[in-house]
Amino acid sequence: MLRWIILLLPLLLTACGALQGPVGMVWQPDAVTTRPHGNWQQIGVHSLLVQWSIVDDLALVSGCGAPLMATAPDWNEVAAEPWAQDIILGLGGRFFENEARARMPELLAQSRCIAALPLPFKVSGWYFPVEIDPTWQDAAALAPILNQLPRPLWVTVYDNSNIGGKPLADWLEHWLPPDVGVLFQDGVGLHVRSPAVAVDYMKALQRRLGPERVRLIGEAFRPQSGGGFRPASVDELAEQLRAYAGYDVYLFEARYVPQASIDGLREKIKPSGR
Repeated sequence: MLRWIILLLPLLLTACGALQGPVGMVWQPDAVTTRPHGNWQQIGVHSLLVQWSIVDDLALVSGCGAPLMATAPDWNEVAAEPWAQDIILGLGGRFFENEARARMPELLAQSRCIAALPLPFKVSGWYFPVEIDPTWQDAAALAPILNQLPRPLWVTVYDNSNIGGKPLADWLEHWLPPDVGVLFQDGVGLHVRSPAVAVDYMKALQRRLGPERVRLIGEAFRPQSGGGFRPASVDELAEQLRAYAGYDVYLFEARYVPQASIDGLREKIKPSGR
């Protein structure tokens, strides 16, 4: 009898509205946000995805010729945080997508330099910050760039045109190097799709590319009236996390998950055992 209770416990927790916490947080450094602050470990976060190390020719790490940002991060402090026990480090990037796609050879050179640096923290993976979507007609030109970067390597993929999970997976499988991981942006923050449809995408991507190769980025922001974005409410985030049980979820982005959101989610999240 006890054995069956243990086996049924995850189902009972789900039925009661308990959530599975995110494993990771995305941090997009800029001139204003050069040090992430939060207690994200309280909701299960132990992995940090840093969007880039050099952006628009300003560096967050020294050694590759680009001038350092005026307030560069203290990487020893960042790496000591409980929510940054695994760091996936972004390489060379640009703030604007069209520029990043047009300047991939330059970003490759920056990225190879970054990957060769003696960094003050252990890197668990690398991220090339040139985002992919199925409207990019020359996306296959990214493949030879990716083949020259270190592994483990991740890229982000989004689909604002809603072609569907299976067509997206088929398209990626056709040209993306088979040892490059995919971080799929759920599109919920921009109201492109619902969490349930994002799960359909994840099922299709993992079926085609492999479950270990695909992770999920949950958008933790929403448009606000008058322009710009606001943090998603606790209920909005809870809806996403409830739908994403069983997937490795990274929340985008750190500034949109304040302590109020953490406190609200803590009451709902199932202990992860981490």
